[in-house]
Amino acid sequence: MQPAVEFRSISKHFGHVKANTDVSFSIAKGSIHGLVGENGAGKSTLMSILYGYYRADGGEILLDGKVQPIRNSQEAIALGIGMVHQHFMLVENFTVLDNIMLGTEGGFRLASHRAEAEAKLREICTRYRLDVDPLAKIEDLSVGAQQRVEILKQIYRSANILILDEPTAVLTAQETASLFEILRLFKEQGKTIILITHKLQEILEITDNVTVMRGGTVVGAVATAGTSKEELANMMVGRPIQSHLPRAPYNPGATVLEVDGLQLADEQQVKLLADIGFTLRAGEIVAIAGVSGNGQSELLEILSGMRLPTSGKLRFQDKDLPFGKRHDADGLPLVFRDLGIAHIPEDRLRDGVVKNFSVMHNTILGYQDHLKNRWGLFNFKAIGARCAELLKTFDVRPANPELRIGLLSGGNQQKVVIAREVLAKPKLMLVGQPTRGVDIGTIESIHTQLLALRDAGVAILLVSVELEEVRALADRILVMCGGRITGELKIEEFDTTRIGLLMGGMHKS
Repeated sequence: MQPAVEFRSISKHFGHVKANTDVSFSIAKGSIHGLVGENGAGKSTLMSILYGYYRADGGEILLDGKVQPIRNSQEAIALGIGMVHQHFMLVENFTVLDNIMLGTEGGFRLASHRAEAEAKLREICTRYRLDVDPLAKIEDLSVGAQQRVEILKQIYRSANILILDEPTAVLTAQETASLFEILRLFKEQGKTIILITHKLQEILEITDNVTVMRGGTVVGAVATAGTSKEELANMMVGRPIQSHLPRAPYNPGATVLEVDGLQLADEQQVKLLADIGFTLRAGEIVAIAGVSGNGQSELLEILSGMRLPTSGKLRFQDKDLPFGKRHDADGLPLVFRDLGIAHIPEDRLRDGVVKNFSVMHNTILGYQDHLKNRWGLFNFKAIGARCAELLKTFDVRPANPELRIGLLSGGNQQKVVIAREVLAKPKLMLVGQPTRGVDIGTIESIHTQLLALRDAGVAILLVSVELEEVRALADRILVMCGGRITGELKIEEFDTTRIGLLMGGMHKS
């Protein structure tokens, strides 16, 4: 049988950056094909060429054995290619139906076309068990449901080749299982799926074949049944990955953060956080585990000064943090970062970087006032040299301070954010989902950095939905459900069943 897709000697450069170099491999029709590699390995660039976002500098793409010069996304869609991006392309205040009809409105036949589209969507939802209401607003849907809308959009457009870029990065375990059921159903109906993911366990669970990329080239292609996580990781990174990182014995110091009776209600007086209380000491990592959407994000926003609580007390290094005040007792501007509180946000694109700024400018965001000279001016030559050293230390690729940060892969953007916050030498580090959407080598690097901070006496509050990450880093674990802390465990008491029950709302006795 002809492959559904065949890449022949595809090359793509962005200036001096070689994103793809002589990439060749094929994807069997009616299969689920995994594409893995480090951040910046060229996976997303290659798929963007297939989807028509980019034009290759060299090489050709064959669909069903025929060379197809795909010049834009409209041509890709017409050829039956669909792509679900890691960051959803949806208008939040539109309905599901409105989003799916965008670009295919039907001109003066809008009313009749809308009725036809709704009927077709309901039929697709039933056939593929997508469980989405076409008339629901996107902003009212869960992350998992929004992803189903993206998939629904591709089916509506008659996609036979479906590209999924990091589809489980923001999904719960239950939503991931539901997604995999849908993908298996697609496969049964003869559709071809290309899955880009850093989660090697998922590759082993769902794919038929795997292609591994490193540095813009293909370094391996294997049948999934004949490989292992260790082999794939070694091909991706080019070296063995440490499963247990070294850490100093648990020896916490003085209390750095005290949270007491923290409450948060929204405009409708619905409680988002209820009676949150805990302490965090120097030289320890306290992890908050829980399914996304149970108050962890709101807690980090309050602790970082991005949001005001309804009530409650916060003490940092034995001093009250005066919420709602713009100046401290001495009349100086109150900036939490200036107090020694660093923040790695959960959503790096929304809260961590400015996409259209250079890498260099992003490395000083939030700390720019500290880098001015006595005349209030910046020494950009010194800032550039500082940035170049930082990129080298944290292995950011490409190591170009002048490059727009939006051109970096997600994992390398995350390294920039982490480098910026670590360089500030904080007393307290607030860390939200630090390894979301990053590769296994970068995960090892990020974990190493966090453990080094902990061993140096920094207090770290970690929010993660990945229980393996919690197990690898935490000294103590707090579990949240419905805006409340439902339990606390020492790391020696780690038990996935018990944590799962607490995540489901079984309160501590």
